[in-house]
Amino acid sequence: MGALLGDSPGETMARDRMAEENSALEHALERAAFMQDVSRRLAGSLNVRRTLLQLLHLGVPYLGDWMMLALFDGRGARLVSLGAGGSVTEPLFLPELGDGPAALDRIRRGGHTDLLHLDSVSPAADSLATFIPDESLCARAAAQRPAEVLGAGLTARGSTLGALVLVRGDGRAFAEADRTLAEEFARRAAVTLDSAALYEERSEVASVLQASLRPPVLERIPGMRVSARFRAAKEHMSIGGDFYDLHGANDDWSLVIGDVCGKGVDAAVLTGRARQTIRTAAHFDRSPATILTALNDVLYGADSDRFVTVACARVRPGRRDGSAEVTLALAGHPAPLVLRGDGTVEEPELSGTLSGVLPDLSYAEITIQLRPGDLMLFYTDGVCEAKGPEDMFGVQRLRALLPAYAGAEPDTVCEAVEQQVIDHLDGRAHDDIALLALRCEGAGQEMADTAR
Repeated sequence: MGALLGDSPGETMARDRMAEENSALEHALERAAFMQDVSRRLAGSLNVRRTLLQLLHLGVPYLGDWMMLALFDGRGARLVSLGAGGSVTEPLFLPELGDGPAALDRIRRGGHTDLLHLDSVSPAADSLATFIPDESLCARAAAQRPAEVLGAGLTARGSTLGALVLVRGDGRAFAEADRTLAEEFARRAAVTLDSAALYEERSEVASVLQASLRPPVLERIPGMRVSARFRAAKEHMSIGGDFYDLHGANDDWSLVIGDVCGKGVDAAVLTGRARQTIRTAAHFDRSPATILTALNDVLYGADSDRFVTVACARVRPGRRDGSAEVTLALAGHPAPLVLRGDGTVEEPELSGTLSGVLPDLSYAEITIQLRPGDLMLFYTDGVCEAKGPEDMFGVQRLRALLPAYAGAEPDTVCEAVEQQVIDHLDGRAHDDIALLALRCEGAGQEMADTAR
Protein backbone atom coordinates (compact mmCIF):
# COMPACT_ATOMS: atom_id res chain seq x y z
CA MET A 1 0.00 0.00 0.00
CA GLY A 2 2.96 2.26 0.62
CA ALA A 3 3.73 4.86 3.28
CA LEU A 4 1.82 8.10 3.64
CA LEU A 5 3.59 11.39 4.38
CA GLY A 6 4.30 11.57 8.09
CA ASP A 7 3.66 7.85 8.73
CA SER A 8 6.11 5.97 10.83
CA PRO A 9 7.40 2.62 9.54
CA GLY A 10 5.22 0.87 12.14
CA GLU A 11 2.07 2.69 11.00
CA THR A 12 2.83 1.82 7.38
CA MET A 13 3.25 -1.87 8.23
CA ALA A 14 0.00 -1.87 10.23
CA ARG A 15 -1.90 -0.26 7.35
CA ASP A 16 -0.51 -2.75 4.84
CA ARG A 17 -1.37 -5.65 7.13
CA MET A 18 -4.94 -4.37 7.52
CA ALA A 19 -5.29 -4.05 3.75
CA GLU A 20 -4.10 -7.63 3.30
CA GLU A 21 -6.52 -8.86 5.95
CA ASN A 22 -9.41 -6.99 4.33
CA SER A 23 -8.49 -8.45 0.94
CA ALA A 24 -8.29 -11.94 2.43
CA LEU A 25 -11.68 -11.44 4.08
CA GLU A 26 -13.24 -10.30 0.79
CA HIS A 27 -11.88 -13.37 -0.98
CA ALA A 28 -13.12 -15.62 1.82
CA LEU A 29 -16.61 -14.10 1.60
CA GLU A 30 -16.55 -14.46 -2.16
CA ARG A 31 -15.60 -18.14 -1.91
CA ALA A 32 -18.32 -18.73 0.71
CA ALA A 33 -20.91 -17.08 -1.55
CA PHE A 34 -19.73 -19.28 -4.45
CA MET A 35 -20.13 -22.47 -2.42
CA GLN A 36 -23.55 -21.34 -1.20
CA ASP A 37 -24.60 -20.88 -4.83
CA VAL A 38 -23.20 -24.32 -5.68
CA SER A 39 -25.24 -25.94 -2.89
CA ARG A 40 -28.40 -24.10 -3.95
CA ARG A 41 -28.10 -25.02 -7.62
CA LEU A 42 -27.23 -28.65 -6.92
CA ALA A 43 -30.01 -29.16 -4.37
CA GLY A 44 -32.50 -31.81 -5.44
CA SER A 45 -30.62 -32.79 -8.61
CA LEU A 46 -31.42 -36.45 -9.33
CA ASN A 47 -30.21 -36.80 -12.91
CA VAL A 48 -26.55 -37.67 -13.49
CA ARG A 49 -26.23 -36.02 -16.91
CA ARG A 50 -27.88 -32.76 -15.82
CA THR A 51 -25.74 -32.71 -12.68
CA LEU A 52 -22.55 -33.08 -14.74
CA LEU A 53 -23.57 -30.16 -16.97
CA GLN A 54 -24.44 -28.04 -13.95
CA LEU A 55 -21.10 -28.75 -12.30
CA LEU A 56 -19.14 -27.81 -15.43
CA HIS A 57 -20.93 -24.49 -15.79
CA LEU A 58 -20.47 -23.76 -12.09
CA GLY A 59 -16.74 -24.51 -12.16
CA VAL A 60 -15.79 -22.59 -15.33
CA PRO A 61 -14.44 -19.93 -15.19
CA TYR A 62 -14.58 -19.39 -11.42
CA LEU A 63 -12.47 -22.40 -10.43
CA GLY A 64 -10.51 -22.76 -13.66
CA ASP A 65 -10.33 -21.86 -17.35
CA TRP A 66 -10.92 -25.47 -18.38
CA MET A 67 -12.54 -28.29 -16.44
CA MET A 68 -13.03 -32.02 -16.90
CA LEU A 69 -15.12 -34.45 -14.90
CA ALA A 70 -14.31 -38.15 -15.00
CA LEU A 71 -16.73 -40.77 -13.66
CA PHE A 72 -15.00 -44.07 -13.01
CA ASP A 73 -16.59 -47.27 -14.27
CA GLY A 74 -14.62 -50.35 -13.34
CA ARG A 75 -11.15 -49.81 -14.83
CA GLY A 76 -12.44 -47.20 -17.29
CA ALA A 77 -13.96 -43.75 -17.06
CA ARG A 78 -16.54 -41.49 -18.69
CA LEU A 79 -15.09 -38.04 -19.48
CA VAL A 80 -16.84 -34.72 -20.11
CA SER A 81 -15.26 -31.26 -20.23
CA LEU A 82 -15.87 -27.53 -20.68
CA GLY A 83 -13.58 -24.61 -21.49
CA ALA A 84 -14.26 -20.91 -20.93
CA GLY A 85 -16.46 -19.60 -23.74
CA GLY A 86 -16.77 -23.07 -25.25
CA SER A 87 -19.33 -25.85 -25.26
CA VAL A 88 -19.53 -29.04 -23.25
CA THR A 89 -17.90 -31.98 -25.01
CA GLU A 90 -19.89 -35.09 -25.72
CA PRO A 91 -19.35 -37.77 -23.04
CA LEU A 92 -16.37 -39.93 -23.94
CA PHE A 93 -15.99 -43.43 -22.51
CA LEU A 94 -12.53 -44.94 -22.08
CA PRO A 95 -12.74 -48.66 -21.23
CA GLU A 96 -9.24 -48.73 -19.71
CA LEU A 97 -7.24 -46.10 -17.80
CA GLY A 98 -4.20 -48.30 -17.29
CA ASP A 99 -2.06 -49.25 -14.31
CA GLY A 100 0.76 -46.72 -14.79
CA PRO A 101 1.67 -43.72 -12.64
CA ALA A 102 -0.95 -41.49 -14.35
CA ALA A 103 -2.39 -38.85 -12.04
CA LEU A 104 -5.98 -39.81 -12.88
CA ASP A 105 -5.31 -43.41 -11.94
CA ARG A 106 -3.71 -42.30 -8.67
CA ILE A 107 -6.81 -40.28 -7.87
CA ARG A 108 -8.99 -43.30 -8.65
CA ARG A 109 -7.00 -45.51 -6.28
CA GLY A 110 -6.56 -43.03 -3.42
CA GLY A 111 -8.89 -40.08 -3.94
CA HIS A 112 -6.04 -37.62 -3.23
CA THR A 113 -5.47 -34.17 -4.76
CA ASP A 114 -2.64 -33.70 -7.29
CA LEU A 115 -1.05 -30.49 -8.62
CA LEU A 116 0.95 -30.08 -11.84
CA HIS A 117 2.70 -26.99 -13.25
CA LEU A 118 3.02 -26.69 -17.04
CA ASP A 119 5.54 -24.21 -18.42
CA SER A 120 5.50 -22.95 -21.95
CA VAL A 121 7.90 -25.56 -23.32
CA SER A 122 6.99 -28.87 -21.62
CA PRO A 123 5.43 -31.34 -24.07
CA ALA A 124 1.73 -31.75 -23.29
CA ALA A 125 1.90 -35.49 -23.89
CA ASP A 126 4.39 -35.86 -21.05
CA SER A 127 2.34 -33.91 -18.50
CA LEU A 128 -1.30 -33.22 -19.19
CA ALA A 129 -1.85 -36.78 -20.35
CA THR A 130 -1.30 -37.97 -16.79
CA PHE A 131 -4.53 -36.17 -15.88
CA ILE A 132 -6.37 -36.25 -19.22
CA PRO A 133 -6.12 -39.67 -20.93
CA ASP A 134 -7.54 -38.49 -24.26
CA GLU A 135 -5.58 -36.75 -27.02
CA SER A 136 -8.34 -34.38 -28.17
CA LEU A 137 -9.22 -33.26 -24.64
CA CYS A 138 -5.53 -32.92 -23.85
CA ALA A 139 -5.10 -30.53 -26.77
CA ARG A 140 -7.96 -28.35 -25.57
CA ALA A 141 -6.53 -28.12 -22.07
CA ALA A 142 -3.01 -27.47 -23.40
CA ALA A 143 -4.25 -24.26 -25.04
CA GLN A 144 -4.18 -22.66 -21.58
CA ARG A 145 -0.34 -22.99 -21.27
CA PRO A 146 1.56 -21.90 -19.29
CA ALA A 147 -0.83 -23.36 -16.77
CA GLU A 148 -1.41 -25.18 -13.55
CA VAL A 149 -3.48 -28.36 -13.32
CA LEU A 150 -5.31 -29.58 -10.24
CA GLY A 151 -6.93 -32.97 -9.92
CA ALA A 152 -9.20 -33.86 -6.98
CA GLY A 153 -11.13 -37.02 -6.17
CA LEU A 154 -14.91 -37.14 -6.21
CA THR A 155 -15.41 -39.17 -3.05
CA ALA A 156 -18.75 -40.17 -1.51
CA ARG A 157 -19.62 -42.86 1.03
CA GLY A 158 -15.95 -43.82 1.30
CA SER A 159 -15.48 -44.54 -2.42
CA THR A 160 -13.88 -42.45 -5.15
CA LEU A 161 -16.47 -42.40 -7.91
CA GLY A 162 -14.64 -39.95 -10.16
CA ALA A 163 -12.20 -37.06 -10.51
CA LEU A 164 -12.34 -33.31 -11.02
CA VAL A 165 -9.56 -31.84 -13.21
CA LEU A 166 -9.09 -28.04 -13.36
CA VAL A 167 -6.70 -26.13 -15.62
CA ARG A 168 -5.73 -22.49 -15.04
CA GLY A 169 -3.82 -20.42 -17.60
CA ASP A 170 -2.27 -16.95 -17.78
CA GLY A 171 -0.22 -17.47 -14.66
CA ARG A 172 -3.18 -18.12 -12.36
CA ALA A 173 -1.78 -20.49 -9.77
CA PHE A 174 -3.70 -22.65 -7.31
CA ALA A 175 -2.99 -21.12 -3.91
CA GLU A 176 -3.73 -23.10 -0.77
CA ALA A 177 -7.15 -21.44 -0.43
CA ASP A 178 -7.95 -22.28 -4.06
CA ARG A 179 -7.00 -25.90 -3.52
CA THR A 180 -9.22 -26.08 -0.42
CA LEU A 181 -12.11 -24.54 -2.39
CA ALA A 182 -11.67 -27.01 -5.26
CA GLU A 183 -11.64 -29.94 -2.82
CA GLU A 184 -14.87 -28.72 -1.17
CA PHE A 185 -16.45 -28.26 -4.60
CA ALA A 186 -15.40 -31.82 -5.49
CA ARG A 187 -16.86 -33.15 -2.22
CA ARG A 188 -20.27 -31.57 -2.84
CA ALA A 189 -20.18 -32.63 -6.48
CA ALA A 190 -19.48 -36.22 -5.43
CA VAL A 191 -22.38 -36.32 -2.97
CA THR A 192 -24.79 -34.94 -5.59
CA LEU A 193 -23.58 -37.29 -8.33
CA ASP A 194 -23.76 -40.26 -5.96
CA SER A 195 -27.33 -39.40 -4.98
CA ALA A 196 -28.34 -38.98 -8.62
CA ALA A 197 -26.74 -42.30 -9.57
CA LEU A 198 -28.48 -44.07 -6.69
CA TYR A 199 -31.83 -42.57 -7.72
CA GLU A 200 -31.37 -43.65 -11.35
CA GLU A 201 -30.35 -47.13 -10.22
CA ARG A 202 -33.37 -47.33 -7.93
CA SER A 203 -35.65 -46.23 -10.76
CA GLU A 204 -34.20 -48.91 -13.02
CA VAL A 205 -34.73 -51.56 -10.33
CA ALA A 206 -38.32 -50.35 -9.91
CA SER A 207 -38.90 -50.65 -13.65
CA VAL A 208 -37.55 -54.20 -13.70
CA LEU A 209 -39.69 -55.15 -10.70
CA GLN A 210 -42.75 -53.60 -12.30
CA ALA A 211 -42.21 -55.60 -15.47
CA SER A 212 -42.00 -58.79 -13.38
CA LEU A 213 -45.15 -58.05 -11.36
CA ARG A 214 -47.61 -57.19 -14.09
CA PRO A 215 -47.74 -58.33 -17.70
CA PRO A 216 -47.00 -55.35 -19.99
CA VAL A 217 -49.69 -56.58 -22.40
CA LEU A 218 -52.55 -58.85 -21.43
CA GLU A 219 -52.85 -61.99 -23.50
CA ARG A 220 -55.66 -62.49 -25.99
CA ILE A 221 -58.58 -64.71 -25.03
CA PRO A 222 -60.81 -65.70 -27.98
CA GLY A 223 -64.28 -64.30 -27.52
CA MET A 224 -63.33 -62.06 -24.58
CA ARG A 225 -62.01 -58.55 -23.97
CA VAL A 226 -59.78 -57.74 -21.01
CA SER A 227 -58.33 -54.49 -19.70
CA ALA A 228 -56.39 -53.52 -16.57
CA ARG A 229 -55.26 -50.43 -14.70
CA PHE A 230 -52.74 -49.91 -11.93
CA ARG A 231 -51.88 -46.84 -9.83
CA ALA A 232 -49.17 -47.14 -7.18
CA ALA A 233 -49.63 -45.66 -3.70
CA LYS A 234 -46.33 -43.79 -4.03
CA GLU A 235 -46.57 -41.68 -7.15
CA HIS A 236 -42.77 -41.58 -7.68
CA MET A 237 -42.68 -45.39 -7.75
CA SER A 238 -44.30 -47.66 -10.30
CA ILE A 239 -44.33 -50.73 -8.07
CA GLY A 240 -46.36 -51.75 -5.06
CA GLY A 241 -48.32 -54.49 -3.39
CA ASP A 242 -51.16 -54.91 -5.90
CA PHE A 243 -50.80 -57.28 -8.83
CA TYR A 244 -52.77 -58.95 -11.58
CA ASP A 245 -52.03 -61.64 -14.14
CA LEU A 246 -53.62 -63.58 -16.97
CA HIS A 247 -52.31 -66.78 -18.52
CA GLY A 248 -53.60 -69.87 -20.27
CA ALA A 249 -54.35 -71.16 -23.75
CA ASN A 250 -57.24 -71.94 -26.08
CA ASP A 251 -60.40 -72.27 -23.95
CA ASP A 252 -58.90 -72.50 -20.46
CA TRP A 253 -57.42 -69.43 -18.73
CA SER A 254 -56.42 -68.31 -15.24
CA LEU A 255 -57.05 -64.73 -14.16
CA VAL A 256 -55.82 -63.38 -10.84
CA ILE A 257 -55.75 -60.09 -8.96
CA GLY A 258 -54.24 -59.66 -5.51
CA ASP A 259 -53.06 -57.32 -2.79
CA VAL A 260 -50.01 -57.87 -0.60
CA CYS A 261 -49.83 -56.42 2.91
CA GLY A 262 -47.70 -53.25 2.83
CA LYS A 263 -46.40 -50.88 0.13
CA GLY A 264 -43.29 -50.17 -1.88
CA VAL A 265 -40.34 -52.45 -2.56
CA ASP A 266 -40.88 -54.80 0.40
CA ALA A 267 -44.42 -55.50 -0.74
CA ALA A 268 -43.24 -55.85 -4.33
CA VAL A 269 -40.85 -58.65 -3.37
CA LEU A 270 -43.67 -60.65 -1.79
CA THR A 271 -45.89 -59.79 -4.74
CA GLY A 272 -43.37 -61.38 -7.08
CA ARG A 273 -43.28 -64.54 -4.97
CA ALA A 274 -47.07 -64.77 -4.88
CA ARG A 275 -47.45 -64.19 -8.60
CA GLN A 276 -44.84 -66.82 -9.48
CA THR A 277 -46.39 -69.35 -7.10
CA ILE A 278 -49.79 -68.83 -8.70
CA ARG A 279 -48.37 -69.26 -12.20
CA THR A 280 -46.60 -72.47 -11.20
CA ALA A 281 -49.69 -73.92 -9.49
CA ALA A 282 -51.90 -73.05 -12.47
CA HIS A 283 -49.52 -74.91 -14.78
CA PHE A 284 -50.58 -78.17 -13.07
CA ASP A 285 -54.21 -77.41 -12.14
CA ARG A 286 -56.28 -74.35 -13.08
CA SER A 287 -58.81 -74.91 -10.33
CA PRO A 288 -58.92 -71.58 -8.40
CA ALA A 289 -59.38 -73.40 -5.08
CA THR A 290 -56.34 -75.59 -5.74
CA ILE A 291 -54.23 -72.58 -6.76
CA LEU A 292 -55.14 -70.63 -3.61
CA THR A 293 -54.41 -73.65 -1.41
CA ALA A 294 -50.95 -73.96 -2.99
CA LEU A 295 -50.32 -70.24 -2.49
CA ASN A 296 -51.27 -70.41 1.17
CA ASP A 297 -49.01 -73.42 1.75
CA VAL A 298 -46.03 -71.61 0.20
CA LEU A 299 -46.57 -68.28 1.97
CA TYR A 300 -47.34 -69.76 5.37
CA GLY A 301 -44.26 -71.96 5.19
CA ALA A 302 -42.08 -68.91 4.47
CA ASP A 303 -42.32 -67.77 8.13
CA SER A 304 -43.46 -64.33 7.04
CA ASP A 305 -45.73 -62.03 9.03
CA ARG A 306 -47.17 -60.64 5.80
CA PHE A 307 -50.31 -61.83 4.06
CA VAL A 308 -51.88 -61.70 0.62
CA THR A 309 -55.48 -61.32 -0.51
CA VAL A 310 -56.31 -62.86 -3.88
CA ALA A 311 -59.24 -63.27 -6.24
CA CYS A 312 -58.56 -66.17 -8.61
CA ALA A 313 -60.76 -67.06 -11.57
CA ARG A 314 -60.75 -69.80 -14.17
CA VAL A 315 -62.17 -68.49 -17.46
CA ARG A 316 -63.51 -70.92 -20.03
CA PRO A 317 -64.99 -69.13 -23.06
CA GLY A 318 -66.46 -70.62 -26.18
CA ARG A 319 -69.71 -72.11 -24.86
CA ARG A 320 -72.18 -73.06 -27.60
CA ASP A 321 -74.49 -70.19 -26.72
CA GLY A 322 -71.59 -67.70 -26.89
CA SER A 323 -71.27 -67.43 -23.11
CA ALA A 324 -68.19 -67.89 -20.95
CA GLU A 325 -67.91 -69.86 -17.72
CA VAL A 326 -65.99 -68.23 -14.84
CA THR A 327 -65.10 -70.30 -11.78
CA LEU A 328 -64.13 -68.09 -8.85
CA ALA A 329 -62.37 -68.52 -5.48
CA LEU A 330 -61.38 -65.81 -2.98
CA ALA A 331 -58.65 -65.57 -0.34
CA GLY A 332 -59.68 -62.59 1.77
CA HIS A 333 -60.20 -60.47 -1.36
CA PRO A 334 -63.28 -58.47 -2.40
CA ALA A 335 -65.54 -60.39 -4.75
CA PRO A 336 -65.68 -59.01 -8.30
CA LEU A 337 -68.80 -57.21 -9.48
CA VAL A 338 -70.72 -58.55 -12.47
CA LEU A 339 -72.21 -55.90 -14.76
CA ARG A 340 -74.84 -57.51 -16.95
CA GLY A 341 -75.62 -56.25 -20.43
CA ASP A 342 -78.91 -54.75 -19.21
CA GLY A 343 -77.17 -52.68 -16.49
CA THR A 344 -77.89 -55.01 -13.58
CA VAL A 345 -75.02 -55.28 -11.09
CA GLU A 346 -74.45 -58.52 -9.17
CA GLU A 347 -72.01 -59.31 -6.37
CA PRO A 348 -71.21 -63.04 -5.93
CA GLU A 349 -71.69 -64.33 -2.39
CA LEU A 350 -68.32 -65.88 -1.71
CA SER A 351 -65.52 -65.49 0.81
CA GLY A 352 -62.28 -67.16 1.90
CA THR A 353 -59.44 -66.73 4.38
CA LEU A 354 -56.57 -64.52 3.29
CA SER A 355 -53.41 -66.34 2.29
CA GLY A 356 -50.34 -66.82 4.46
CA VAL A 357 -51.73 -66.56 8.02
CA LEU A 358 -53.07 -70.07 8.78
CA PRO A 359 -51.94 -73.57 7.77
CA ASP A 360 -53.93 -76.20 5.86
CA LEU A 361 -56.59 -73.94 4.37
CA SER A 362 -59.09 -74.96 1.70
CA TYR A 363 -61.20 -72.68 -0.47
CA ALA A 364 -64.73 -72.78 -1.88
CA GLU A 365 -65.56 -72.16 -5.53
CA ILE A 366 -68.57 -70.84 -7.37
CA THR A 367 -69.24 -70.71 -11.11
CA ILE A 368 -70.70 -67.68 -12.91
CA GLN A 369 -72.00 -67.56 -16.46
CA LEU A 370 -71.10 -64.48 -18.50
CA ARG A 371 -73.36 -63.93 -21.48
CA PRO A 372 -72.32 -61.80 -24.46
CA GLY A 373 -72.17 -58.17 -23.27
CA ASP A 374 -71.68 -59.07 -19.59
CA LEU A 375 -68.63 -57.70 -17.78
CA MET A 376 -66.85 -58.83 -14.61
CA LEU A 377 -64.86 -56.16 -12.73
CA PHE A 378 -62.08 -57.25 -10.36
CA TYR A 379 -60.57 -54.64 -8.05
CA THR A 380 -58.32 -54.26 -4.99
CA ASP A 381 -59.21 -52.58 -1.71
CA GLY A 382 -57.42 -49.43 -2.85
CA VAL A 383 -60.69 -48.71 -4.68
CA CYS A 384 -63.31 -49.25 -1.99
CA GLU A 385 -61.08 -47.97 0.86
CA ALA A 386 -60.08 -44.74 -0.89
CA LYS A 387 -60.62 -42.08 1.81
CA GLY A 388 -62.30 -38.89 0.67
CA PRO A 389 -63.15 -35.72 2.61
CA GLU A 390 -66.06 -37.39 4.43
CA ASP A 391 -66.00 -41.14 3.85
CA MET A 392 -64.49 -44.02 1.92
CA PHE A 393 -65.36 -44.65 -1.70
CA GLY A 394 -67.01 -47.95 -0.74
CA VAL A 395 -68.50 -50.84 -2.68
CA GLN A 396 -71.95 -49.22 -2.84
CA ARG A 397 -70.57 -46.16 -4.64
CA LEU A 398 -68.80 -48.51 -7.06
CA ARG A 399 -71.99 -50.47 -7.69
CA ALA A 400 -73.93 -47.26 -8.31
CA LEU A 401 -71.35 -46.13 -10.86
CA LEU A 402 -71.39 -49.25 -13.05
CA PRO A 403 -74.91 -49.38 -14.60
CA ALA A 404 -74.19 -46.32 -16.74
CA TYR A 405 -71.38 -48.28 -18.40
CA ALA A 406 -73.38 -51.35 -19.40
CA GLY A 407 -72.07 -52.52 -22.78
CA ALA A 408 -68.99 -50.29 -22.58
CA GLU A 409 -65.47 -51.46 -23.38
CA PRO A 410 -63.50 -52.87 -20.41
CA ASP A 411 -60.89 -50.13 -20.76
CA THR A 412 -63.61 -47.49 -20.59
CA VAL A 413 -65.00 -49.02 -17.40
CA CYS A 414 -61.56 -49.21 -15.77
CA GLU A 415 -60.78 -45.63 -16.73
CA ALA A 416 -64.11 -44.36 -15.36
CA VAL A 417 -63.69 -46.18 -12.03
CA GLU A 418 -60.10 -44.98 -11.62
CA GLN A 419 -61.09 -41.38 -12.33
CA GLN A 420 -64.03 -41.50 -9.90
CA VAL A 421 -61.75 -42.85 -7.16
CA ILE A 422 -59.13 -40.14 -7.78
CA ASP A 423 -61.82 -37.45 -7.74
CA HIS A 424 -63.16 -38.88 -4.47
CA LEU A 425 -59.69 -38.80 -2.90
CA ASP A 426 -59.45 -35.07 -3.65
CA GLY A 427 -55.66 -35.11 -3.51
CA ARG A 428 -55.32 -37.36 -0.45
CA ALA A 429 -52.90 -40.27 -0.16
CA HIS A 430 -54.18 -43.67 -1.22
CA ASP A 431 -53.30 -47.34 -1.25
CA ASP A 432 -52.25 -49.13 -4.43
CA ILE A 433 -55.14 -49.33 -6.87
CA ALA A 434 -55.58 -52.16 -9.38
CA LEU A 435 -58.52 -52.85 -11.69
CA LEU A 436 -59.10 -55.70 -14.12
CA ALA A 437 -62.21 -55.96 -16.31
CA LEU A 438 -63.30 -59.01 -18.32
CA ARG A 439 -66.15 -58.86 -20.85
CA CYS A 440 -67.73 -61.67 -22.81
CA GLU A 441 -67.94 -60.90 -26.53
CA GLY A 442 -69.58 -64.10 -27.70
CA ALA A 443 -68.49 -66.82 -30.12
CA GLY A 444 -66.26 -65.83 -33.00
CA GLN A 445 -65.19 -62.51 -31.49
CA GLU A 446 -61.50 -61.70 -31.04
CA MET A 447 -60.20 -59.75 -28.11
CA ALA A 448 -58.29 -56.49 -28.51
CA ASP A 449 -56.56 -56.24 -25.19
CA THR A 450 -55.44 -52.96 -23.74
CA ALA A 451 -53.58 -52.45 -20.47
CA ARG A 452 -51.99 -49.50 -18.77
